[in-house]
Amino acid sequence: MTRKPDATRPEQPGDEAPPGTPGTGQNVCPTCKGDGRIENRTCPDCGGSGYVIEGIGGG
Repeated sequence: MTRKPDATRPEQPGDEAPPGTPGTGQNVCPTCKGDGRIENRTCPDCGGSGYVIEGIGGG
């Protein structure tokens, strides 16, 4: 099940843009593979959410 984007979530180091930015969407965090944790610690890239914000589209 896909989580709904949370525009109130603070920007995380792995995000390409702040949450809620037009032309972006959430994607599984490549560092923790969506788990939110690495070796029993909170993932530093997604802040434990399991997802990062990335640009969408093409061109």
